[in-house]
Amino acid sequence: MTHHPTLSRVVAPAHRPLAGVRVIESAQIMAGPVCGLMLADLGAEVIKIEKFPAGDDARHYQKPGDPAMPPSFRMINRGKRSLALDVRTPAGREVMHRLVRQADVITENFRLGVMDRLGLGYEALAAVNPALIYCSISGYGRVGPMADKGGFDLILQAFSGIISATGEPGRPPVKPGVSIADINAGILAAFGILAAYIHRLKTGQGQRVETSLLQASMQQTYWLAASYFSSGVNTPPQGTAHALIAPYQVFQCADGGIAIGGANPAAWRRISEVLGHPEWQDDPRFANPQLRVQHRAELQALIEAVLAGDTAARWCERFDAAGVPVGPVNTPGQALEHAQTRAVGMVIDVEDGQGGTARGLGSPVTLNGTVAREAVSAAPHIGEHTDDVLREFGFDEGEITRLHETGTVHQHRPHGA
Repeated sequence: MTHHPTLSRVVAPAHRPLAGVRVIESAQIMAGPVCGLMLADLGAEVIKIEKFPAGDDARHYQKPGDPAMPPSFRMINRGKRSLALDVRTPAGREVMHRLVRQADVITENFRLGVMDRLGLGYEALAAVNPALIYCSISGYGRVGPMADKGGFDLILQAFSGIISATGEPGRPPVKPGVSIADINAGILAAFGILAAYIHRLKTGQGQRVETSLLQASMQQTYWLAASYFSSGVNTPPQGTAHALIAPYQVFQCADGGIAIGGANPAAWRRISEVLGHPEWQDDPRFANPQLRVQHRAELQALIEAVLAGDTAARWCERFDAAGVPVGPVNTPGQALEHAQTRAVGMVIDVEDGQGGTARGLGSPVTLNGTVAREAVSAAPHIGEHTDDVLREFGFDEGEITRLHETGTVHQHRPHGA
């Protein structure tokens, strides 16, 4: 077995098992950076390679009133370091080769062929470091009639059928309010990298890891696909309702909505009892799950007529006491401020780059029961860590000076420095 020099660099605490793993993030906007964020949260050292002077395109996704570094960029690039490098030049490519020789992983999410044309494709970098894990996130995959097309979250949500199945019945399709394709592609990329890393621990061999926005979108359609494959019928928009279960949706109370889950006969019995209508259990329209789905609109009207008599909070208390799955329809702010969200580590403190802290989303994975509490470093300025990273990878001061003189790299300097 070949032992790669970075595998035993650091003895990591249980909740940071990737400490000592070096990741070169040659990716931008969202899917690739989400992958890097997940690996960083597990302890990996993520070095973000950025063009300059512009940097990652997501640095410019701003709305009026946003600070110079947009909140959306800060959210998914915290805990990383930035090296500003012009990889279009021979000197820049040589820098990348030297970094890759000492790295464990490289990620990229450019259109098919871009990295190959730069001399930074899989074959070129695997020749430099056979133990390298090379992860690519594309729009439609590396093969097939649409492989050359670029990918965008909105477009792939539409292409995959997600948007056609989202929204209220009889109304135009609706895009979900979150970036399903981008975020899930980043998660799947991290999943693939970890699988490849386990393989390398066993064999010493690196490999190519690939996913795409298409695959990440299609993977979200398990039940839509099951329905189509079994019946040939496309699932229409159901609002918040479920195609196979009723009552299982959002219902309106006197002051807002609550989600109620009647996913099994016991839950349905309890729902009818809490609402004061146990006779619904014997109603021929609702006598079994299939009939409740068939008569969903009538059932919804009956339930909401009762719920209109009290507040969402009071109804949640009653359903909770009866053991019925229930929850309020929170705003993002209400969910972020909730004590349970903080308890599981999904709201964390992040350094703001100015000596203080701001809040960010934490890792969705807990290992060994440990919730990370330490403040995470801020998202970097473009080239904030260029010189430090080059030194750590063995570049001497003369080499660093020449790289600056030729415009190959850039080092961020704070105002007044």
